[in-house]
Amino acid sequence: MPKQKTKRAAMKRFKRTGTGKLKRWSANHSHILAQKTRTRKNKLKKPGLVSSADVPRVNRLLQA
Repeated sequence: MPKQKTKRAAMKRFKRTGTGKLKRWSANHSHILAQKTRTRKNKLKKPGLVSSADVPRVNRLLQA
């Protein structure tokens, strides 16, 4: 059997925290920024955690 490969796109988008949770970054912060408020842009800068419903799916992508 060949080895299971990690999905490289997922590796670039998610990082594991020290406690084992999954960290993700917010979308909508790359262009068309002039019409977004400063508060909204500042909130989009900060990373968030992957939803508990999506954790099994992301773990499967990162399994290797």
